[in-house]
Amino acid sequence: MRFLTAGESHGPGLTVIIEGLPAGFQLSIDELNRELARRQQGYGRGARMQIESDQVQVYSGLRAGRTLGSPLTLHIANRDYANWKPFTHPLAVSEPGREIICPRPGHADFAGGFKYGFADLRDVADRASARETAARVAVGGVAKQMLAALAITIRSRVIAIGEVGMGADAPWDEAAVEACPLRCGEAEISREMIAAIDAAAERGDSWGGAFQLEARGVPIGLGSVMHWDRRLDGLIAQALISIPAIKGLEFGQGIWQSRVPGSQAQDQLYWTDNGPRRETNWAGGLEGGMSNGEPISVVCYMKPIPSIAQPLSSFHWLTRTSAMASRERADTCAVPAASIVGEAVMAITLLQVLLEQVGGDRWQQVVERVEALREWC
Repeated sequence: MRFLTAGESHGPGLTVIIEGLPAGFQLSIDELNRELARRQQGYGRGARMQIESDQVQVYSGLRAGRTLGSPLTLHIANRDYANWKPFTHPLAVSEPGREIICPRPGHADFAGGFKYGFADLRDVADRASARETAARVAVGGVAKQMLAALAITIRSRVIAIGEVGMGADAPWDEAAVEACPLRCGEAEISREMIAAIDAAAERGDSWGGAFQLEARGVPIGLGSVMHWDRRLDGLIAQALISIPAIKGLEFGQGIWQSRVPGSQAQDQLYWTDNGPRRETNWAGGLEGGMSNGEPISVVCYMKPIPSIAQPLSSFHWLTRTSAMASRERADTCAVPAASIVGEAVMAITLLQVLLEQVGGDRWQQVVERVEALREWC
């Protein structure tokens, strides 16, 4: 399975084409729209999310809700395009005035403008925007439905906003997380997070943080020890680090493991009447580049949104003179939304690896082969 996204932040919309899905799977569009709505939520979001109401339109690949095995084409319209059409129309710009001329530190403006030779840095900024992640959440919604039908589920929660947070080993209450505006699930910590975000908004600043992902029900042996580019941990890491503003990852208790002797850092195996078991999951469900049957656990670290009201030093792109960076509207904190994007790219990666490993042109073939994959030899 592979996919391609297209579209710009202030263009007509986002389109994604997914190739390689098995035929015969009943796909819920309502569930896809629910995933898109989850991405738009979260305390600290900016004005853009008050404009958009993301909904999927299906252009190909389904009939009566069932996949055909042909490319699945999904489209998400940008409602904000109506406000930007004179400035970002694909064929003719009738009204100038919204150019980005002074590159914003922390964005793709500087490197992208240099690489592609743009005079108006909006030409790179609108594609580099995190708005593109809505398309990946749509793909992830397809992947999550297929994985759920194979008893593989993915969940996320926010464990830190700035310096306010909790450990990744804290109890996990999924219902509380989904009901929490910070996607934290711990009432007192959430109140402290909200206070930190409010204070940042008042001073024209922003906060990053960390979120945790967990994939459960993953069969043993996904990935490969044979080739570096097929290692599951490497594939997951590449997918997650591609989310805008994600700057670091930790599988399981990887940082803690680096600080203790090897005799204390391993998830030891025990044989029981019900087969092998472990009492810990410090490796985060991955050994030798393969899933080991334990939940795959990853913590992602997100830098603060670099678009802030406080002035940042830059230079004028055309005159090469010192100037303050251009300013655009942005979120004060997008960590809760990023956790939903994290679920999506985790799901995409797991489904890609799973389909490559088991094959199958029809959904029933996939189901049967995954069941066989789970049989203990």
